Amino acid sequence: MNALLTAMTAAAREAGALLKDRPAPAPGRTMETLRSTFASVDEPVAALLRERLDGLVPDAVWADELDTELPETGAVWVVDAIDGAVQYLRGMPYWCVSLALVRDREPVAAVLHSAVLGETYTAAPGEGAHRNGVPVVPAGEGELAAAIVATSQPPFPSGQPEAVAAAGRGLSAAVREVAAVRNLGPVSWQVADVAAGRLDAFWEYGRDDANLLAGALIAREAGAVVTDMAGRPWRAGAEGFLVSSGALHGELLRVLA
Repeated sequence: MNALLTAMTAAAREAGALLKDRPAPAPGRTMETLRSTFASVDEPVAALLRERLDGLVPDAVWADELDTELPETGAVWVVDAIDGAVQYLRGMPYWCVSLALVRDREPVAAVLHSAVLGETYTAAPGEGAHRNGVPVVPAGEGELAAAIVATSQPPFPSGQPEAVAAAGRGLSAAVREVAAVRNLGPVSWQVADVAAGRLDAFWEYGRDDANLLAGALIAREAGAVVTDMAGRPWRAGAEGFLVSSGALHGELLRVLA
């Protein structure tokens, strides 16, 4: 597994450097131009990652980045060349390269790389979670009123109206209970920052497997608690996600319910 993580890390860093060194094109002011501009940036980097990762796991197939459907069995690459593409196209630093190898619907290797920060999160089952090779752990105990938390919404929210409605209710409830609520860009990176103690918690309603699988593994390996909104262990396909250091998890489930 160490050899696999090393190869994944090298690929993520190569992709991140390519994106960082290339001026981002203007995203345009219509959905059509936004989509075409995104494709012009994303497709070459995604092709590079596929070239670097293909063959590392001979039986692995590739999931669709935007409509991730995982088979019940087998190995799958779940890759987002630019997690946080909207921010990237606007010249903001809140984006990363996200790589996850999933087997039988469970993440078994994860790499997140921020070329802007020069940081890389890695994790594998039983190996712990690391940032730039140094182990990370969640924040310690504290009051909910002092917590710094983050949230986001699933991609294409018009297809998940229940999640959109729940997101509004959850945000309204949480802002009354915590010190601050933020949305800091890529979902995967925010989950990893909970694992490393930079944030106290992150939640999201709806289904968002592609953006959650890598971060979920990093968080679990760091010792964070990762559940759905009912408090059950989070699994791909769940209709909601909550990660925290653990001490605040029960209170957050109550607030967000």
